[in-house]
Amino acid sequence: MDRFPSSAGRDIVLSLIRTIQDNAAYLSEIDGAIGDGDHGINMNKGFSLAEQRLPQGPVALAEGLSILGDTLLTDIGGSMGPLYGMLFMDMGDACQDQETIDSATFLAMLQAALAAIQSLGDAKVGDKTLLDTLVPALDAFEGAVRNGESFASALASMAAAAEAGKEATRNMVAKIGRASRLGERSRGHLDAGATSCNLLLQAFAASITALLNSEST
Repeated sequence: MDRFPSSAGRDIVLSLIRTIQDNAAYLSEIDGAIGDGDHGINMNKGFSLAEQRLPQGPVALAEGLSILGDTLLTDIGGSMGPLYGMLFMDMGDACQDQETIDSATFLAMLQAALAAIQSLGDAKVGDKTLLDTLVPALDAFEGAVRNGESFASALASMAAAAEAGKEATRNMVAKIGRASRLGERSRGHLDAGATSCNLLLQAFAASITALLNSEST
């Protein structure tokens, strides 16, 4: 089957949490080059708090993402708390009441994530932000779905585009946030938000693909 049960949401949210926990120091190192150096610290705090609030046993994907989003929105500082908080809450809203998650539903979740970020600021692709990861990842996933590719194949396309988008920020000049004060000096460094967004999209791709494979056996 090219879908997985929403009740497996705990597995996906835990994958997101573990990814941030495992990469917290790396994210702060990247952020330290052109920012405050606290991106990994703040993200790790929020994601670890969300882990404590996840119920044991089956958790619907919408519920798990809502818990994660609400925790990030209310319990971590910096600019990324509200951004990722709204992103995950709106992704959860997009799959609310869905018993199974297919590629069309996940596309709607990605579209909701983008709309959430765009509603909170004026950043656009090329400004050296997480949009430089999210937008090409969404475009790649949508294109694969429109071409009739499988859910797993569309996820692979999304993951590849996310990685390429993250890497593209290395040669960009920051236009938004603290890093924008550096001007040309921000060139040559990855954007921390684009990097964490890539890590999270890779976690989505890996965890969902694992669920799809388990459903087909």
